[in-house]
This record gives sequence, C-alpha cells and structure tokens, in this order.
Amino acid sequence: MLKRVQLVGKRVKLIPLEKGHTNDLFEAARPSEIWTYMPTKGKSLEDIRNIVESALKARENGTELPFTVYDLDTNCIIGSTRLLNISLPNKSTEIGWTWYSPSVWRTRVNTECKYLLLRYCFEELQLNRVQFKTDVRNERSRNAILRLGALQEGIIRKERVLQDGYVRDSAMYSIIKEEWHSVKQRLEDFLQVDVHTEIIYEN
Repeated sequence: MLKRVQLVGKRVKLIPLEKGHTNDLFEAARPSEIWTYMPTKGKSLEDIRNIVESALKARENGTELPFTVYDLDTNCIIGSTRLLNISLPNKSTEIGWTWYSPSVWRTRVNTECKYLLLRYCFEELQLNRVQFKTDVRNERSRNAILRLGALQEGIIRKERVLQDGYVRDSAMYSIIKEEWHSVKQRLEDFLQVDVHTEIIYEN
C-alpha cells in the first residue's frame, strides 16, 4: 500500500483526500457542467460525501490514492484527482476521477496537477505505465490528455454503464516510462517556469 503523500507545485498542492474536505469540495463542485461526462454525479452534498467515502475506502484497500486539489493562489479547494487501478507488481496506474471548478479551467492548474502526478509516478514510484481513460464524447478532456503528450491506444466499446443508465464508450490513452523524459520537457515548456516540486510523505 502506498503512503499518503502531498505533492506541492507552484500553483497547486495535491493533498490526501479526507472526510473533512467534503463541504469545501461540494462548494467547488456546484457548477453542473463539471458532471456532464463523469461516471457518477456530484450534484448534492450527499453525492460528494458518497464519492469521498468511496475513494477513502479504495485507498484503504490499496487500489487508489485520492487527492484534494488546493489552489495556492486563492487558498481554497478547487477539485479532486486520483491515482486509480494501482498495480505495483505490474508497475502501472491510471490518473482519473479528475475534476476542477470551472473557475480554473483553461489555466495552468490541470497541466501542473498532471505534471506533479506523472513525476511522482515515474520518478518516485518508478512505474512503467500511466494510463488515462475518458468518455469518447468528452472532447475537452480528450484534447487535454493529448496535450499532455499521451498517446491514444484505442476505444473501449461499451466500457461502463453511467449513473443515468447511459452505456459509454471510453477512449484510452497512456504514457510509458520511455516517453516520460520528452513528456516532462513538454509540460515544463507549457508551464514556462522551472517548477519546484515538493513531496511530503505522511504517517
């Protein structure tokens, strides 16, 4: 099981998700456009509470590492992201369940979050593969993943049934360890600064 860890950059800090973050996450999650393509909707406080509890249970089981995204510019919680399907024997994971308040869409927030997570995965955990998966209808998410430098591997047809009953196809992308050096340089060029990162392991 992975230790809880904080990943700190210039604009954002990824902190271990806790029940105490629920109310602030709900405030960040109020805009309905966040949830258009998410597998589970977070439209009420009870929805967010259930999402948080599910993520914490998965962390205890060792299959996920969920984070709350904290904006260092505004000193507030703006979203959440996770490492999913963690397989240390296979040296692989997935970055997903990512959402942010629309107030930070089209800013450096997503790029920096992905940079912190990918650097942790490839340089600290020494993983071979990090994958991304999204609803094929979600063009904004698909473009954001491609912008990172990930490669599309294909479409997984009828991959899951959403909360509203819709059967979705999912687009699959990945970055492997041999590609990390060039992806890292790409992200650092986007961020346009020498990003100081800090990793804080928690007891």
